[in-house]
Amino acid sequence: MTLLLGVLLILATFSTKLSSKLGIPGLVVFLALGMLFGSDGLKLINFDDPVLAQQIAVAALVVILFEGGFSTKRHLLRQTVGPSLTLATLGVLVTAVALGLVSHFVLGLPLLFAMLIGSIVSSTDAAAVFALFRNKNVEPKIAATLEIESAANDPMAIILTATMIQVIQGQLTSPGLLILNLLWQLAAGMAMGAVIGVIGPRIFNRAHLDNSGFYYVLVSGLCVLSYSLAELILGNGFLAVFITGYFLGNAEFVYKQGLTRFIEGIGNTSHVVLFLMLGLLVNPAELLTSWKIGILIALALIFIARPVAVFLITPFWRYSFKGMTFMCWGGLKGAVPIVLGTYPLVAGLPEGRLIFNIVFFVVLISALVQGATMDIVAKKLGLLGGNKRAPMHTIELVSLAECDFEMLQFEVAESSHLVGKSLTEVALPKNNLITVIVRGKGIIAPRGNTKIKAGDILHILVHQDSKAKLLDFLEPEIILEYA
Repeated sequence: MTLLLGVLLILATFSTKLSSKLGIPGLVVFLALGMLFGSDGLKLINFDDPVLAQQIAVAALVVILFEGGFSTKRHLLRQTVGPSLTLATLGVLVTAVALGLVSHFVLGLPLLFAMLIGSIVSSTDAAAVFALFRNKNVEPKIAATLEIESAANDPMAIILTATMIQVIQGQLTSPGLLILNLLWQLAAGMAMGAVIGVIGPRIFNRAHLDNSGFYYVLVSGLCVLSYSLAELILGNGFLAVFITGYFLGNAEFVYKQGLTRFIEGIGNTSHVVLFLMLGLLVNPAELLTSWKIGILIALALIFIARPVAVFLITPFWRYSFKGMTFMCWGGLKGAVPIVLGTYPLVAGLPEGRLIFNIVFFVVLISALVQGATMDIVAKKLGLLGGNKRAPMHTIELVSLAECDFEMLQFEVAESSHLVGKSLTEVALPKNNLITVIVRGKGIIAPRGNTKIKAGDILHILVHQDSKAKLLDFLEPEIILEYA
């Protein structure tokens, strides 16, 4: 078994190259690999335990949401805080209700059953959205809105799903109690996440650990602690870990650079493990009985429910019609809906297996149809400015003591005011220094007479006090990465 799992993980890693060439999200390939190795495929790994699957999925989601919060940058959130967070909360609710009503009145599903499905598939997938925009120059405001929404909307979908299951099981019968339950989960989750997120950097700065590897253990402990404490007070643990990740990702503390790489690594590992496991859990033979309803619900979600949510909410922030259209198409589904699809199974609902199969089809159709055509749609709408170039070299600032500096990577666009200027002519804000220039596959040690060219990637040592001035001086929409 362990040998097969090792082979499966290695195949999943290299399959990302295939998914990139085909222009489809990696989750599709991971699911396919899981199904291939599963009981209805090559029969190499027999996995049919929804309870264990949910336990593994919850652990993976805690890491995924923590990484989503950690990678959500404050400057992006400030640009789109209103629309993105409204889409992540009210938009999820509108999507769930709209899809539930369509499924009930058009497809004839029982109302509560339809609302449960709508709740399960109401959120968008952060991993898929971030992966699609990582190398694409989509209009910054649109891309930032979709990224922040996708990073922040999973907790709301989780809360709605758990609430609908309680309603179906007769545990929540009062509308007032239902609303209070939702509000408490949101408030308690946010509060606990903020508390751990504020305390966390202080713990790091005062820990003075002799072995840098223990900082990885410490950040893992804070992540689990945030989730557990929120659940202990009946708040939403997933929302808590996202908020904790956000606070930590936007704070400065000891060894943050090393932790950033670690969190990104365990986040990717969690995604791969999650989709492989869910692929193993799927029985392709059973899918044949639900593919029609799955496809119909997927189409209703893509062409009705998601557009209703976007066009109801985003006009208040003056998005263009093309921008709103692209945001409709950018509502990719991924890990969370499939994980939530296991909830009815574990809860013992009679329709649990059918719901899981339907959700699987919805995610698959979304990934194949929307994910594979995102570039085409963006280009047709005039919102795509080409591909971003991944740097061949990166410079990192890793510190085991408190530090007021960080490293920033900046790609110089052809239209930049920096092109053609020597470094002596570039008046960076005080306490900022261009340390390395990456040009093509080479590295240039900058001197005063070095002229900046379009396509150069500047590594800039940035002091925290002058960071805002530097971002104003540069062009924030093409910042590649904060180290």
